[in-house]
Amino acid sequence: MSCVPLCKSHPAETLKYYIEDSKASAVIISQEFADKIGSKSRSEIGNLLVLEELLQEDSILEDTETLTGNSLKNEDNAMLIYTSGTTGSPKGVVLTLNNVISQIECMIEPWGWSNQDQILHILPLHHTHGIVNCLLCPLQVGASIDMLDGFDPKEVIDKLVAGDVNVFMAVPTVYAKLLEYIRKGHAPSDLTEKLSKNIRLMVSGSAALPQPIFDEWKNLTGHTLLERYGMTEIGMALTNPLKGLRKPGFVGHPFPSVEARIVDSSTGQVLVQGDHISTETVSDSTSEELSGDLQIRGSNVFKCYYGRDEATKKEFTEDGWFKTGDTAQFLEQSFKILGRSSVDIIKSGGYKISALHVERLLLSHPDISDLAVVGLEDPVWGQKVAAVIVPTSSEAEITVQKLRQWGQDKMPKYLIPSEIMIMSEIPKNHMGKVNKKSLVKQAFPNN
Repeated sequence: MSCVPLCKSHPAETLKYYIEDSKASAVIISQEFADKIGSKSRSEIGNLLVLEELLQEDSILEDTETLTGNSLKNEDNAMLIYTSGTTGSPKGVVLTLNNVISQIECMIEPWGWSNQDQILHILPLHHTHGIVNCLLCPLQVGASIDMLDGFDPKEVIDKLVAGDVNVFMAVPTVYAKLLEYIRKGHAPSDLTEKLSKNIRLMVSGSAALPQPIFDEWKNLTGHTLLERYGMTEIGMALTNPLKGLRKPGFVGHPFPSVEARIVDSSTGQVLVQGDHISTETVSDSTSEELSGDLQIRGSNVFKCYYGRDEATKKEFTEDGWFKTGDTAQFLEQSFKILGRSSVDIIKSGGYKISALHVERLLLSHPDISDLAVVGLEDPVWGQKVAAVIVPTSSEAEITVQKLRQWGQDKMPKYLIPSEIMIMSEIPKNHMGKVNKKSLVKQAFPNN
């Protein structure tokens, strides 16, 4: 028996997809969201258990085993979390009890969790970041959790400076919105002093952290954000140190009980392999050569994709490593994520270009507030670098020619986008991720 956390803000059709795909035997929901689903969908769901109605009954359920079942064993299925669907249809990730315990416990020592901690929780509970990192992990050590119903910059800043919480975790978009709020002069004048005194740890994850956000957050709050790497299938895998140097764009080393390796995508040769104790590299290799497919192994790695045996088999190597689908580099004795191999690695004119790297460079442009770099098919170059750009204001004039002039002394010419599209906003999901395949179709329909 496993649970499937759902997102309250998803439309009815999306919720229906998760419910049907997981073959849920029952749906527990509050009256507010039961009404949102609609009468037609409700009748199709079947065993819909409305909390308010259940609490009015003398016995919540005549057969409690319908929901709870017997005590779980380590290899029993415990939770089914759906992927973000940024590169395809969302898939149900089956986590055993052992997987969940491993994902929880591997974070405790590296991040210094204790029962004295108090975390401010603002993230949705249908993703690993919100349910494992920010809920189950603090509960495991007996820490306190201050849960907000949603994200409001004023409420978050007020909570952070009040002294009632000392841990905060969020996605880059949240930090960007908080910086915007601070820039407008809404935060207290002693913000840096209060945060330095009250908060011991601030973590960013679920999407790549742009360096401008990393730098400005440090300048305005005194805190160096800890960036880590994880995904639904594996929980957390790599982390920057709690104490020590944290470099923008890097994600450190494996958590305890996690192994990571980088494999050459062409030859299958293992270039880098390590755990939380040490990392070994191929001898006589330059840093540029130590890049390839990132693979993870450990008790944290999921059991399977629900109902998708072929998809599960495809994502594992013969020797049991999970293929993350991300391209990574081992540079300056640390792992660095270059992006999703399918959408963030642009092969143009013989170069392998990291879209995330180009995004970090371009975000230092004074007229760019947000952007997404993508690869467009090109008969000459294979792919060409393109960008969807959100200007800082309507008066900002951004052209390919002006970008080339601005970037001539900041980046190699082949990294500068040869095609751009201006938009007022870049669509993102609840965890701040961009579906680049959909974005290309929307912004460059003729590609």
